[in-house]
Amino acid sequence: MTTELRPLDGLVSHTTTQGIPTLYAPVSAAAGKETTAGLLFRVGRADETLATAGITHLVEHLALHRLGVSDLHFNGATANAYTLFHVTGGEKEVVEYLNGVCAALRDLPMDRLETEKEILRTEAAGRGTGPHHQMPLWRYGAQGYGLSSYTELGTWGLTPEQVGDWARTRFTRDNAVLWITGDHVPEGLDLALPEGVRVPAPAATSSLPVTPAYIRGDDGHVVLTSVVRRSTAASVFADVLGRALFQDLRQEGGYSYSAQADYTPRDADFATLTAYADALPQKQDAVVGGFVDTLARLRTGRIEQSELDSVRAKLLKMYDVPDLEAAALPSYALSLLLGHRILSPEQHRAELNAVTVADLREVAREAWAGALLQAPGRGVDWAGLALAPQYSSTTVTGTRHPSLNDERVALVIGAEGVTLTTPDGPVTVHYDACAAMTARPDGARVLTGHDAFSVTVEPTLYQGVTPERIAALDAGVPASAVVRMPAREADAIPRPRKREKPSGERRTPGVPRAWGWAALLVLLVTLAAVWPVVGVYLIVERIEQGRIPSLPGVFGIGFLEYTLIRWTRTVNQRRKDARG
Repeated sequence: MTTELRPLDGLVSHTTTQGIPTLYAPVSAAAGKETTAGLLFRVGRADETLATAGITHLVEHLALHRLGVSDLHFNGATANAYTLFHVTGGEKEVVEYLNGVCAALRDLPMDRLETEKEILRTEAAGRGTGPHHQMPLWRYGAQGYGLSSYTELGTWGLTPEQVGDWARTRFTRDNAVLWITGDHVPEGLDLALPEGVRVPAPAATSSLPVTPAYIRGDDGHVVLTSVVRRSTAASVFADVLGRALFQDLRQEGGYSYSAQADYTPRDADFATLTAYADALPQKQDAVVGGFVDTLARLRTGRIEQSELDSVRAKLLKMYDVPDLEAAALPSYALSLLLGHRILSPEQHRAELNAVTVADLREVAREAWAGALLQAPGRGVDWAGLALAPQYSSTTVTGTRHPSLNDERVALVIGAEGVTLTTPDGPVTVHYDACAAMTARPDGARVLTGHDAFSVTVEPTLYQGVTPERIAALDAGVPASAVVRMPAREADAIPRPRKREKPSGERRTPGVPRAWGWAALLVLLVTLAAVWPVVGVYLIVERIEQGRIPSLPGVFGIGFLEYTLIRWTRTVNQRRKDARG
């Protein structure tokens, strides 16, 4: 620890507390007498599997339960790569809180397990998804950093043994860092935790065969994410990009209300760059075009020195805050936990002042090379982005079960996996690459692969999906990936739509089939072609007889021809609709 913290010598003090690395720095009298502390563990959502998703969050909730209701300001948070227990109060209160958390981690109140599971499901139900929610699963799949796109499936099936083992192996003294504001470590701390190892952040996975890529999203939102190497230049670029988008899309184009960018560390070496702009439906194409143009401008180096200077000046102001060292403790502790380099304030200032326009151009190019764009409406192939895979590249062989709703769709249950065949392409989940399978007592199964493709098996919606075929499917999926779900109400089990014929041809009573419309169309076309000839003949014959054709008669001939043409068009459209 001494080597990593050397840049902070003379600024931040450090020691160990019962084996836990501890950072502390004093605050001025003006900041008050309260102490703030944070206990970080290197475990988060990205360490879980889809089937156990929520296990870290469960441990966090259970660890805080015995603290009960208090006026003390405390909380817990579970992120992708870490879990934090945070507290502010008097020194004695902070000691009691930290001691209580560690005591609970040593002996979790498992009698609360089912209650806390339900609380987490309630919390998730009330939490909005936001416009970015599907970006992680498209980039990473249903594993690692992609799990933040999914609900916490583990809240249905995790056992006390699984939760207890997770706490014993991940919430250890060797996998933690403590930080405290103050000029000393408080007396009376009892942070005894099991011995363990520092678990490195999980390696990133990928579900994108090529980048830059795009996916289609909901109306009103344009989102871009990319993964860039962590650097001072990259954090500066995020601010430059946010300002450029605001200038181009709001101030000049008038297309967006909100246009911004963000830089968030992912692990020791990489960060996630996120850019966002909103749009009215009628302005979406303009926003997408402007979004792409802004990024193109930055990566070709058309960045004004004034843009860089403005952002640099803003970032340098963060060093003007009082008690800088104490304010930076959470950042230093997280860097130590993740294994990222730690810079002193002077070193960071020097790096900020050294960033050039050329550096920003290189970050812009790196960001574009790894970009994933979510755009509403039409595709973005014109900008050089590839559509992310919408269907699987493989299928399985096995028993074929036609859909009872659509004769063009079928489910295949095989020895190696399941495939849903559709007119546009197949969706396959292989058993050995199944991230999770939810199982209902009525036989329903939902299989999700590591690549995030998902197949729903509803026995009521496919021919021949018997209990024997479900048993064969179950036998192929690893037990660790199975999540048992509660029974559904009878009216929640889907039923096939009513159809007049088994072939899948849907008809409305009293409406002719396609061949009927075709016959009617031939008749009307013939009448529309013959009637003008008859009308002209009648008019000419009347003139030859020395009589003047009556105006109502001529008008009637024309009106009938107009009506025949209108009928012909209508019947032709009905014929097309009947053909599907």
